[in-house]
Amino acid sequence: MQKIGFSILILSLFCNLFTLKAQTNQDILGQTGDRLNTITTAVPFLLIAPDARSGSMGEVGAATPPDINSMHWNPAKYIFIDGDYGVTISYTPWMRKLINDINLAYVSGYYKFDKNQAIAGSLRYFTLGEIQFVGMTPDENLGTFSPTEFSIDVAYNRIFGDNFSFAIALRYIYSNLSGGATVGTGHAETKPGQSVAGDVAIFYKHDFKINKRDSRIAFGMDISNLGARITYSELGYRAFLPTNLRIGPSFTYNIDDFNAITVAFDLNKLLVPTPPLYAFDSITEEYEIVKGMDPDRYVVNALFTSFWDAPGGFKEELREVIFSGGIEYGYSEQFFIRAGYFNEHKTKGNRKFATFGVGVKYNIFDLSFSYLVPFEQHHPLENVLRFTMTFNFFKPQNKPK
Repeated sequence: MQKIGFSILILSLFCNLFTLKAQTNQDILGQTGDRLNTITTAVPFLLIAPDARSGSMGEVGAATPPDINSMHWNPAKYIFIDGDYGVTISYTPWMRKLINDINLAYVSGYYKFDKNQAIAGSLRYFTLGEIQFVGMTPDENLGTFSPTEFSIDVAYNRIFGDNFSFAIALRYIYSNLSGGATVGTGHAETKPGQSVAGDVAIFYKHDFKINKRDSRIAFGMDISNLGARITYSELGYRAFLPTNLRIGPSFTYNIDDFNAITVAFDLNKLLVPTPPLYAFDSITEEYEIVKGMDPDRYVVNALFTSFWDAPGGFKEELREVIFSGGIEYGYSEQFFIRAGYFNEHKTKGNRKFATFGVGVKYNIFDLSFSYLVPFEQHHPLENVLRFTMTFNFFKPQNKPK
């Protein structure tokens, strides 16, 4: 059980705008280019890598070889899976270095109607354990509650030609962080946050030979969680969903009849407003934006302006791009060894870690495991484990001989 100052928790979930406004003009003028300016959104659990395969490859997935967990990474890959239908189950004990009862469970599945179209769906369930809420003083006991969040989504995937596919997805999001408690001196009533979002994805592959050995290059792009802003109270503020652009290539080379290697890279960028810089105007006695753009924008407007709204200009926009890379070695399509690297700029969250994992596949069954190693000691993500079980089936008429 954890003790949390409930008023502080809720306010931090609503918006980082209030803390950013606590800067003086002198503070801003004296800041360097390494000023911390992290982008925050509601329901960040939607961005947690749910499965062990991509989780062991630096959290790449835009163009990795298609698998049943593609719903999170790029649903346009489903039509290229070597199978007709299947289901996967993943479990991640999250941030156990910090708190011992935060967990992410993930179930995903797909079904091919024919060789041209497929549907897929997933359920993501995130629990933060039991929390004892307190008010502005430790003696103000607001009771206990188990915050939970979940999302349910479905996708439609269709192939065009032999190598290109497109997918759209629809997602329902539910986030109950407070159990309807009231907070603050004004007794503001909280409520579960709910929203609907969509994804748009594309995938392209090209098969060729190198030294008479089968090879493949692929490219993928996915825009996820594009939807209505979410609110947790009647105060009126609506937070952005973690709308994310994922883009990247992959390369697979069959060394011989038994050994193959895949290398993949991803670039990720949040398509939401970057917090601007504020300064206190002694005349109006209000905080005014001195650099950047007003973060209170429409979702579609933020989608495009997020590429040039950072107060630090183009340099800061580049810092918002997360880089990840991974490699997978496979033996006889049965045994797999994986590793990867994830890098986020120090002013945008400073997540830097290596990942490792193994997998084994037998007939229709696949079992994978991953392990995360942060480069910073005593990091909340230290020792994060992921476990994934997959069952992939063929229709009788399509079963390999």
